[in-house]
This record gives sequence, C-alpha cells and structure tokens, in this order.
Amino acid sequence: MPEAQAASASPSEAQSRALWLSTLAFTICFAAWTIFSIIGIQIKRDLGLNEFQFGLLVGTPILTGSLIRVVLGVWSDQYGGRVVYTAVMVAAAVATGLLVFAYDYPTFLLAALGVGISGGSFSVGVAYVSKWFPKEKQGTALGIFGAGNVGAAVTKFLAPMIMVAMGWEAVALIWAAALLVMAVAFFLFTQDDPDLAARRATGTKPESFAAMMEPLKNVQVWRFSLYYFFVFGAFVALALWLPRYIIDAYGFSITTAGMIGAAYSVPASIFRAYGGVLSDRYGARRVMYWTFGVSVVVTFLLSYPPTDFVIAGINGPISFHIGIGVIPFIVLVFVLGFFMSLGKAAVYKHIPVYYPNRVGAVGGVVGLMGGLGGFLLPMAFGLLNDLTGIRQSCFMLLFLLSAVSLVWMHVSILQMERQATTPALERLPELPEMQPIHGPAQEGALRGGAIRDWRPDDPVFWEQTGKAIAHRNLWASIACLLLSFAVWMVWSVVVAKLPAVGFNFTTDQLFWLAALPGLSGATFRIFYTFMPPIFGGRLWTTLSTWSLILPALGIGFAVQNPTTPYWVFLLLALLCGFGGGNFSSSMANIAFFFPKHEKGNALGLNAGLGNLGVSVVQLAVPLVITVGVFGWLGGEPQAVSGGGVLWLQNAGFIWVPFIIAAAFAAWFRMDDLAEMKSSFADQAVIFRRKHNWIMCFLYTGTFGSFIGYSAGFPLLSTTQFPEVNALQFAFLGPLLGALSRSFSGWISDRWGGGRVTLLAFIAMAIGVYGVIHFIGIKDQPGAFWGFFASFMFLFLASGVGNSSTFQMIPAIMGKDIVRLMPDAEPAEQRLHAEKESAAIIGFTGGIAAYGAFFIPKSYGSSIAMTGGPEAALWGFFVFYLVCIAVTWAVYTRRGGLLYDLERAPKSGSATIRTSP
Repeated sequence: MPEAQAASASPSEAQSRALWLSTLAFTICFAAWTIFSIIGIQIKRDLGLNEFQFGLLVGTPILTGSLIRVVLGVWSDQYGGRVVYTAVMVAAAVATGLLVFAYDYPTFLLAALGVGISGGSFSVGVAYVSKWFPKEKQGTALGIFGAGNVGAAVTKFLAPMIMVAMGWEAVALIWAAALLVMAVAFFLFTQDDPDLAARRATGTKPESFAAMMEPLKNVQVWRFSLYYFFVFGAFVALALWLPRYIIDAYGFSITTAGMIGAAYSVPASIFRAYGGVLSDRYGARRVMYWTFGVSVVVTFLLSYPPTDFVIAGINGPISFHIGIGVIPFIVLVFVLGFFMSLGKAAVYKHIPVYYPNRVGAVGGVVGLMGGLGGFLLPMAFGLLNDLTGIRQSCFMLLFLLSAVSLVWMHVSILQMERQATTPALERLPELPEMQPIHGPAQEGALRGGAIRDWRPDDPVFWEQTGKAIAHRNLWASIACLLLSFAVWMVWSVVVAKLPAVGFNFTTDQLFWLAALPGLSGATFRIFYTFMPPIFGGRLWTTLSTWSLILPALGIGFAVQNPTTPYWVFLLLALLCGFGGGNFSSSMANIAFFFPKHEKGNALGLNAGLGNLGVSVVQLAVPLVITVGVFGWLGGEPQAVSGGGVLWLQNAGFIWVPFIIAAAFAAWFRMDDLAEMKSSFADQAVIFRRKHNWIMCFLYTGTFGSFIGYSAGFPLLSTTQFPEVNALQFAFLGPLLGALSRSFSGWISDRWGGGRVTLLAFIAMAIGVYGVIHFIGIKDQPGAFWGFFASFMFLFLASGVGNSSTFQMIPAIMGKDIVRLMPDAEPAEQRLHAEKESAAIIGFTGGIAAYGAFFIPKSYGSSIAMTGGPEAALWGFFVFYLVCIAVTWAVYTRRGGLLYDLERAPKSGSATIRTSP
C-alpha cells in the first residue's frame, strides 16, 4: 500500500520525496494561481472590462493567496505541512472547478478569491521542506522548491492552446483535476516532517499562535518583506500582465503572447534553485546586490517608451526612432526573470537560518508581502495605463521599486558596518593627509558643531543656555515648514484653475491631481521621520527645504502650455509631496529641543504656524496669478475661457526666492544635537509600541482631516456651489485650523491632551454632520454659508485636535517607558522616552498625512459613484465616532493610561509631568 510504503521509506528517501513532491505540488498550485493571466483575457473581452477591472480580476487570486499565507504557515508549523498542504490543494481544486459557473464580473471576482487559496501553498511548502534539511543545505532545498514558480510558465504554454481549442472553461476544469490528483498523491507518498514526528513522540503540544508571531516584531522581517515585494510580487505581477502587454504592444496572438510571456516566467522560476545554490556557496548578500543592480538597469531600459525624434540638421530635418523591439524585449525580460529568481532564493535563505522554529510564520509574512505585490501591482499597472496613457509605465514603477530596494539595502549595510567600526573611525583624522601627525590631542577637534551638552529639563540650563538656542531653531524651522506646506498644497488652488486656462481634464482627473500630493507627502513623511537622528536636524532641514524648488519651478513651466501631457502634472503632483514630507522631520527635530512642560506649546507653534502655509497659499496664489509679478522673466499670461488673463505660473514661481532664503536660514541658524543621533534600527523600536499605532489612528482623525479638508475644500466647494467664488474664502479654513493649533497647545498642557482630543472629535463629528445637512439642501438660499460655517467649525476643531494629540505622545511614552524599562535609571528612561516620542510624532504625522490623499479622492469617488459627496462625508462621520470611542477607552476613562496623569493636582507652573 502507498501509505505503508511512505511510512517505511528511509530518511534520505523520505527527504527526497518531501522535496520533489512539494515542488511538483507547488508547480501545479502556482499554475492554478496564475490561471487568470490567460483565461482573464477572454473574460475581459466577454465582459467588456476596462484596464483597472482587468487588473483587479487577475490580482484577486493573488490577494487571497497572500493574505492566508501567514495563517497557513503557522498551521504548518503547528500541525504539520503534509496535512495542511493536502487540504490547500483540495480546497483550491474545488474553487477552480467552480469557475465555470461564474456568469458576471462580481461572480468572477468571488470565484477568483477561492482560486487564490492555491497561492497559500508557498508558505506551507517552505515550512514543510525546510524541516527536512540542515542549515547548510536549506538554501538549495528551498531554491529547488521555489522553482515551482514555473507553474506560471506551464499556464502560459498550455492554457492558450487548450483555450483556443476547447474554451476557457476547459482550462479551469483541467487545472482543477490536476490539483485534486496531486493532493491525493502528495498525501499518500509523503511523511510528516521530522519536527512534527518528534513532537508527537514526546507528546509536546504545538506553540500558540501568539508565540509563533513573536519574531514579527523585528524590523528585518519587514525589510525582507520589501525585497520580496519586488523579487516575487513583481514576478507574479508581470506573469499576469505580460501576455496582455505583449498583445497590445506587439500585436501578437494570445498563443504567441503566452509563449513569449513564458520566456520571462521560465527563468524566473527554474533558476530559483540555482539562486539557492549560489546563496549557499557565495552568500545571500552578494546575490541580492546582483539581483537589484541588474533589475534597476533592465527595468530602466524597458520603461523607455517608443519615441520619435526630429533634429533640425544642417541639411534639413533628421528623424529617427527609439524603441524596444520584440527580440530585445524578450531578452531583457529573460534577464529580469533570471535575476529575480536568484533574488527570491537569496531572501528566503535567511529565514530558516535565523528563525528555524518560526519558518512558517516569518516565511508566511514575507510571502504575504510578496503576494500582495502580485495583487497590487497589476492594478497599479492598469491604473498607470489609464492615467498616463503610456504602456511602459508598468516598468517605470518597477524601476522605482528596484531602485528603492537597492538603496535601502545598501544604506542598511553601510549603517551596520559603520556601527561596528565607529570607535576605530572616531580615532581617525578628518583628512588622510593628517594621519602622520594625528594623535590623541587632535581626536575629535574638527568633528563638527553638534551640541553635546543638552539638558532642557534642567531649569538652570534651560534659562541660561537652552531657551535661546531652542527658540532660534524653532523660528527657523517654522519658516521652512510654512513654505513646505505652501508647496504641498499649491495644487489645491492650481487644480481649480486648470480648466479655465485651457486644460481639458475630467473632474476625476482633477481630483486625482488634488489628491496625489497627499499620497506622496504622506509616504515621504514615513521616511523623513527617521532622517534627523541619522543625518542631523540642521542638514536635513536644509536639504529638504532646497528640494521644494523642484515642484515650484516645475509647476511654473508646466502650466504655461495647455498641451502639457497629463502625466507631467501627475509627476509634479507627486513631487509636491516633498513639502508634505518635511513635517515629520521638522516635528521630530524640534521635539528634542524643548523641555516636557513646553513641548505641547513648541510643537503646536511649529506645526500650527507651519500649517499656515496652507492658508497662505490659498490666500496668496489667487492674488499673484492675476498680475505679472516677474515681468518678462515669468513668461506670458494665459487667456481665460470667460475673458481676461492669468499668470498661473506664478503659483509655482512665487515661492522660489522664499525657499532659497529659508534654506540658507536653516543652514546658518539651526543646530544639531549629539544626543539626537541614532540609527533607523534604534528608532524602529516604535513599531513594537502599541500606542504608536493607536496614535497613528487618532492623529489621522485630527491632522488627516485638517490637511485632507484643506486639499479638497476648494474643489469640493466649486463642484457643489458653482455659483459662488469659493476660492476667495478657501484660505480661511486652513487659517483657522493653523491658528487654533498654534494657540491651543497651552490648553492641552494645562488640562491634558487626552481630554482635549476627546472633545475635539465630538466637535468634528458635529461639524461633518452640518456639512452633510447643508449639501443636502444646497439649492436653498443661504445653504452655502451654512456649508461654509460647518467647514470652518471643522477646521477649528481639527486644529485643536492636532495640538492635543501631539501633546499626548510625550505624556504616553513618559509613563509607558517606566513599565517597559523598569530597571533603567531615570536619566536613561528620559532619553528613551524622548527618542521614542520624537520618532512616534514623526511617524504618526506620516500616516495621518494620507488624509490629504484619501479625503479628496473620497470626494471624487463618491461623486463618480453616487452623484454627490455625501457617501464620503458619512464615512468620515462614522470614523470620528470610532475615534471618540478609542480615545475614551484607552486614555481618558477611569483606569485609562492618562486618567490619573491628567487629573493630578497641577503645580504652580500648570504642567503635566510626564518624566519618570
């Protein structure tokens, strides 16, 4: 009997069966997982889907397969991969067979979710196979197993021929049958892994789910997840996308396109085994460097769109064409697939070595992020096609991903090496010429001007030395931050004027332009948070302020020509995010300079007066675009459709001289603090703090609302009340929000940030309800003024909430750090609380800034889907109710973290003491 044969197999034979049957099973599962890359093309034609709908359809199985990888990986560690693997294949077989009963787009999406179960097989197989091999052979074994990615090529080779001959339904049924047969064979001819057998022999119970997930607190797990997002996620995305791309770009049939797509899928799969061998022999780091380096070059070449050039030559026009032909294209994707396959093996080489008893959980998370890449990237490809009209935009995105991965990996390695050699480096002279005459007396004499003695909580030091320095840095920071907000939000005014000067963009396209600076600014904020402690606050503030010149000049030139392509405006909108990113680094920097009893006020002034940039831009830009401020240097005005002219370019140019002045002020008037220096790894401890994530949620409710309403209010007012020139009033909302933030910090210092935040959310819920009410009666007299007043109330409440939530963070960490570090000295507890508070302040600012994207985009989506913005506004109302509940339950109720602190008797200085 097969079961008896499997049970009686020798250890080496059982090991071999486990590897090769797991690899074959993964191949079949992967073939089913990517089935929509072929049958989806016919379904797209049958249902008349657009590019985004097609991307969602082919990506939906990837979503399911990604999300369930963590759970399946943990179950494999707990109950054994043999049983879990078999169950996965049976479930996937049933779902794939049921595809033939789908009849419209929603039912196909539902069926695709079930097909995605097959993608979860990866984390099961990794956990199962790794337990059969010693560490020195796990790279090779997992590389062989990972070669099951070739299932994507199997689908591309066979599915087109079957579909042409018998229809796509036959493909689904045959793939389902193959899964079912493989499930039976795998269960009969494999054994339980050695770890499970040993546990059963001793009667040991499996570890809990929480214990299995413990390694996920480590930052390196998430860094590997980013790498795998590219090497695996982009592989899956291209495996799904390439047939469609090849048909459109080169005009081939679906059969030929499938063959060419396989030229990418085959090397990206079978050479994964070779990647494991190379990682075992030469080291995973070297393999990853080659992977990302080659990927950057190849994706750059593939991203260049076909272009015709005409040069005015001496003897007449000289024209030529640049483009990637089909043969170079096949070669390049072959190379890309080959190096991706090496990278996939190199990433997974680390997991069984460092987490031998958590391979399923850690491998599941890394695999989940890679699978999410396979889900999100096809949709992103379709969206980029719709927005830019450039087919090669998918490779532009992959170029960006590969470049970021390479840079992050290299910087992380350099930081690790620098930390290991810091004592030796500090003993070296500043210049190598000084080495012969360098001695102990010269060590550190030329090492820059960072302030090494900084004790803001010492009253004597603060009054005699610290106060003047801190306020000098604060005012320079405010000037830079004000300009950053101005550049970030300049689109909120410019977008509303683009149709008037001849740009024929749809309402949805305009809302995209209004929303994208928020998306990029929020993303930049996450990274900017950690920059001041790494590079120094003075240097980073200077560089980040100089970066504002790029979007300012770009806007000035782009708006002068109505034929400027839409994708140029998309790029400029993303570059405006440089301004949004500066907030997190600015707040993280300034937080170090002030004592606890003045942090709320100082951060309130920095953020509040910086937020005034939104009001300044909405007040100044409508004025400066009506006159030729720069004369002939600024360019010609644009004719307005209703009569008159505008110098719309001034919306960008006007900020350039101020940016230059502020950058010089930052360099010459700001300081670095030596105690603020820390690496990303030191700061990344905040990702383990639950209050970091809670405050991200709450600050999204306050600042996310402020910046989102600032970005969307001008355009929303224009669409809902076209008879009113709302731009002349738009600046008042951000002005109220900024001033209320600036001058309400003392309220939180006096009464407690938690209590003030709770009241702010109640007020915001009332305000958004008022907006909904007056939009509902917008045809009645006076409705606009009720709408306007409700928004002003919202801005006022959000400004108060911005200040109070930031006041909460140092108070929370000052109290929580005593619990986290009970044995540390008070001075050490204070320093850790300071560093973590600064990092959390910056990180929460980054997450909350996504409000600048989601709020305007929610308006646009709500209008497109329902004809009005009410659906989006009701969503905001429910969100505020949740924020009220969270603030009360965690912080302000009796027994909450801040209850005793905020109700303690106040000293004469009326401060809340948060230090231990």
